[in-house]
Amino acid sequence: MYKALIRPLLFCFDPERVHYFSLWSLELLLKIPLVRSITQKTFTISDKKLERNLFGLTFKNPVGLAAGFDKNGKNIQTLTALGFGFIEVGTITPKAQPGNPKKRLFRLIDDAGIINRMGINNEGAHACAETLKKTKKEIIIGGNIGKNTETKNEDASSDYIENFNVLHEYVDYFVLNVSCPNVSNFTKLQDVAFLETLIPKLKEINSKKTKPKPILIKISPDLSTEQLDETINLVLDQNLDGIIATNTTTSRKNLNTSSFRLNKIGNGGLSGLPLTNQSTEVIRYIAKKTNKKIPIIGVGGIMNENDAMEKLEAGASLLQIYTGFIYNGPSLIKNINKKILSCT
Repeated sequence: MYKALIRPLLFCFDPERVHYFSLWSLELLLKIPLVRSITQKTFTISDKKLERNLFGLTFKNPVGLAAGFDKNGKNIQTLTALGFGFIEVGTITPKAQPGNPKKRLFRLIDDAGIINRMGINNEGAHACAETLKKTKKEIIIGGNIGKNTETKNEDASSDYIENFNVLHEYVDYFVLNVSCPNVSNFTKLQDVAFLETLIPKLKEINSKKTKPKPILIKISPDLSTEQLDETINLVLDQNLDGIIATNTTTSRKNLNTSSFRLNKIGNGGLSGLPLTNQSTEVIRYIAKKTNKKIPIIGVGGIMNENDAMEKLEAGASLLQIYTGFIYNGPSLIKNINKKILSCT
C-alpha cells in the first residue's frame, strides 16, 4: 500500500516539507485509541533470535534508524511503533543552527536516491537533552554529535565535548560525526591528528561518569584505502567501541539522473541505491582487515532485505536505514527482520 498509494502522493510535494508533515501526521494517528497497538503489531517482530548484544547494550533487533531522520529526538516514541531496534538522533551541535539555505533536499527517483545538503540543522544539544529527558525510554537511543558550522576546526574539540557532557545522561551510545559532506571543511575532521586529540579527552570524561557510554565514529564512503587504514588503526589504538559505515557520498558516478539536473541540484551527500555497493565494500574491507575485531553498524543504500543481508554477511553487526525507509516504507524494517530470522 505504501509504494502503490502513499509514496506517490508524498512524492508530489517538497521532500523537506513532506518529511515533517509525515511525522506530524503519524504522531497524530498513533494517538488514536488502538491505532498505536495495531501499528506495532503490524510492523514489529518480537523474537529473542533477533536480539543483538553489542557495546554492552542489548538491541531488541538489529535494524535501526540512521541519524538525520529525527534530528532533535522529537519523534522517538512515534518511530518506535514502526519496529525499529534502535534510533539515532542528530547530528546535534552545541548551539542551535538553521543549516544551509533551502532548497536543500532532493529526490533522485530514477536512481532511488536522495541528495541532501541540510547543513546539520538542529535545535542544539540543550534542547535535545530536554526533549530526551521527557521521552519514555522504550528503545536504545544513539546520539550523533558534531560541531557548529561557525566553529573553526581548530576549536572543534570543545563542541564535541560540550555535546558529550550535555547529552550523556540521555543517550545510550555516542557517534562522532566527522564525515558530513554538507558543511564546509567538516570532513577535514576525519584527519587522524584531530581525532587523536579529541578521543582521549572524551574517554577521560566518559570514565568519570557513573555509567560510561560507548563511543563510535561515523566514516565517509569516499575514504581512500590509505585513509581507511589510518582510521582502522586509530579505532584499534584508541579502543573505540565501533564504526558506522558509512555516511553519504559526494560521488555522482553511474547515475540515471541527467547531468543537467545534477548540476542544477549542486553539491550534497548522496544516499540510497547508488551507495549500496560502495558502503558494503567499505564494511567488507574493515571486517576483513581487522578479522572482525571492530563492531560495525552498516548503513548506506539498504533498499530491501537482500541489501541488508549483504551488509551483515560483509561484516556488519547492526544495520541502519534512512533512504530505503523513505522509498519503501515501514514494511522494510519488518521484511529485514523476517529475512534475518529465516536465515538463522
